[in-house]
Amino acid sequence: MAEESVTLENLKETLEGTAPAAPPPGGEATEEAAPLIAAEPKIDEQGRSYATGKRKDAVARVWIKPGSGKVTVNGRDWETYFARPVLRMIINQPFEAAERSEQYDVTCTVKGGGLSGQAGAVRHGISKALTYYEPGLRPALKKGGFLTRDSRVVERKKYGRAKARRSYQFSKR
Repeated sequence: MAEESVTLENLKETLEGTAPAAPPPGGEATEEAAPLIAAEPKIDEQGRSYATGKRKDAVARVWIKPGSGKVTVNGRDWETYFARPVLRMIINQPFEAAERSEQYDVTCTVKGGGLSGQAGAVRHGISKALTYYEPGLRPALKKGGFLTRDSRVVERKKYGRAKARRSYQFSKR
């Protein structure tokens, strides 16, 4: 039995699909190689994709569907709900990274936290919903860091402390 040495180049070629796959031991090479399984879109009966986004204490339920780029948050237009331009910029980031500006309508409900946390939750939800609607966008959104849930939350207050870490004022006398 002749053993083939596995080199880094052989592995790269095998992964890229440029080199033919090695035949199974004791058998002949098959004509068909196992195709890569592509993720299927998750779309409901109304043609929407749903995802949940979270940030701090805020939780956003987000539905996206093809449209003109209209964003509705808790039944209101997003420009009135998120009055600060920075918050609107945060929400637009996934669309810009995926090069899909004004191609999807977004409807979301968001609860908890403040406006900044809610904007981050909506961004997270939009990113996840985009990957469900178009799985091919996942690498671009993953590279931008939009699919990662920001796990930073407020630290709880401990007993014997004024706040989470601050001690009570020391009095010598």
